[in-house]
Amino acid sequence: MNINIAHWPELSLDSWQDTYETLHLWSQIVGKIRLSQMPWVNHSWHVPLYVTSRGLTTSVIPHGTRSFEIAFDFIDHRLNVTVSTGERHSFALEPMTVSEFYRKVMRGLDELKIEARIWQIPVEIPDPVQPFSENETHSAYNPEAVERFWRILLNVHHVFSMFRTRFLGKASPVHFFWGAFDLAVSRFSGRTAPKHPGGAPNCADWVMEEAYSHEVSSAGFWPGAGLGEAAFYAYAYPEPDGFSAYTIRPQAAYYHKELGEFLLPYEAVRTADNSEAMLLDFLQSTYEAAANLAGWDRNALEVNASPGMGAVLPLT
Repeated sequence: MNINIAHWPELSLDSWQDTYETLHLWSQIVGKIRLSQMPWVNHSWHVPLYVTSRGLTTSVIPHGTRSFEIAFDFIDHRLNVTVSTGERHSFALEPMTVSEFYRKVMRGLDELKIEARIWQIPVEIPDPVQPFSENETHSAYNPEAVERFWRILLNVHHVFSMFRTRFLGKASPVHFFWGAFDLAVSRFSGRTAPKHPGGAPNCADWVMEEAYSHEVSSAGFWPGAGLGEAAFYAYAYPEPDGFSAYTIRPQAAYYHKELGEFLLPYEAVRTADNSEAMLLDFLQSTYEAAANLAGWDRNALEVNASPGMGAVLPLT
């Protein structure tokens, strides 16, 4: 038996579709609270959530003379709101409608005397959607499936973080965007990019224009939205000529014409002899496709690797 499978759990979309859709909307509520309180950071880096040893967190959010944090705990399956002055609010993560989750979060903030009001329309979801406070449709929560998803995020975060260390230029944190529900990491050439066309559902075009203001090579992990399966992705903006035909690794990766991105099925990584090495190979080769074809100054932007530098530690 491939020992990697014990560390990279199975995550077929069919096994948790309803829970996935519910958790996506819950994460948008929490993420929008962070958005409502934080000063703007380029490329919307002030809005993502971050992977933790127990789940996902907003990290510290300033609020007047206090600070607070909202965290999904996927071990005890609770949502925890903690305040720098010692107060806290917590409730169980269990099957409940999006509207009930919204009310519980907002009621907790009110009790903690934290004023936070958000735009209730979900973003980057193509189908017609209801405001959070009116959504009685999505209510599933399978704790076992959520924990498997989170453990995958831990593994992916590890590999993405190692990949990020190889770059001296501007690079994003490894962060979880609740809009598209993906864990991502990006590298920048330092040059400006053409104006982005926008078009993301329920997301102002100027947000996308600012996010893609500079030439970028980006990669990430989707748990399944729109693809029918979990997959890793990589793209370049603007996409250089010849990008789609560039030879990348591993063999299981391919270019998706409709998305304009390279994809690597999660199942291929999960069942590989060395999952971490396969994923790192995908990240590196797709970055090389973007950087080589667009003429990035790789000598100035990359770490000169010494023996052993950048090696991926086994997840044991």
